[in-house]
Amino acid sequence: MITSGAKKSSGLAILAATQELNLAQSPLLSPGDAGASDRGASSGLRASHALNARLYAALDLGTNNCRLLVAKPTPQGFRVVDAFSRIVRLGEGLSQTGRLSDAAIERTLDALRICRDKMRARGVARARLVATEACRAAENGAEFLAAVRDKLGMQLEIVDRETEATLAAAGCGELADSEAEATVLFDIGGGSSEIVWMARGRVDAWESLRLGVVSLAETFGGDDVTPEIFEAMTDHVDAALAPFVARVSDRRRCDRFHLLGTSGTVTTIAGVHLNLVRYDRRAIDGLWLSSGDVDGAVRRLRGMSYAERVANGCIGAERADLVLAGCAILEAIRRHFPARRIRIADRGLREGILAQMMRADRVGPHQTMGTHS
Repeated sequence: MITSGAKKSSGLAILAATQELNLAQSPLLSPGDAGASDRGASSGLRASHALNARLYAALDLGTNNCRLLVAKPTPQGFRVVDAFSRIVRLGEGLSQTGRLSDAAIERTLDALRICRDKMRARGVARARLVATEACRAAENGAEFLAAVRDKLGMQLEIVDRETEATLAAAGCGELADSEAEATVLFDIGGGSSEIVWMARGRVDAWESLRLGVVSLAETFGGDDVTPEIFEAMTDHVDAALAPFVARVSDRRRCDRFHLLGTSGTVTTIAGVHLNLVRYDRRAIDGLWLSSGDVDGAVRRLRGMSYAERVANGCIGAERADLVLAGCAILEAIRRHFPARRIRIADRGLREGILAQMMRADRVGPHQTMGTHS
């Protein structure tokens, strides 16, 4: 199944509303004190300094990962002061049972507890905590969110697919070639994959495929992926992409047209291409790869046994059964949107959330927007 959207008259701007972190014994602002924009420009220089000094947090709970960023506004954007990422596989078995399993819930609660404690310790003042496909799709998704609220004091927000796509675009869209008339951005997730047509840096059309590396690997297998299985996975994604491809078929692609990918799949491909002994974000984020570079890295991944993928420092045991499903999704995207180059982003939804909150509060690079002394 697919969910899609095109540019509306009001634009696909990221939803401005954010949730204040609801943690007991936490020095966080109440919703009434949410942002400088709520009080207007007359709050003055003292309030501006106070807002720029406080910490923001963004949490992304997906089908496979639980990720947190804590950041402070800067004139250029923001500086990350703390981070956390753990593979929790909240959506493990969801494609078969329709429910979040007890074991997956417990793993996720453990990770969320660490995130909560980090935010408390840092004195985070403003946060948005979002959950995506696993919680959207599960029969017991609401029950899980209630357990998170009751046990941890955290209020998670299930975002819709449009918000997920546009937040991902906001988080890494600045890596698009500014001279390209169009870019196809994609985010390969655990339970869903978002694809966005960007025209001159703005979201023009989007699609959310209800498939990701976890659901695809559970359906076709992820340990021993034969050429036949890989082709079957790719064909499956290819068919799901077809409506979006038809909808943007009349869009212009200039000579600088390229792909922009954000996900564990593309960062792994980049790490394999660079022959990294262990993953290094500094070498990956913003890296340009040619189509041939991608072909070579995917060919190497497909040639590895499961044990060799486990031993690879850019993959490991937690993702060894998922990476080829991600490669199949990427292959389907590349078939429909051939490009000479692809840019790799180790950033995405969390960064989009942070940018949106800071823009709403007019802090960091946004603090002079629309204000008067």
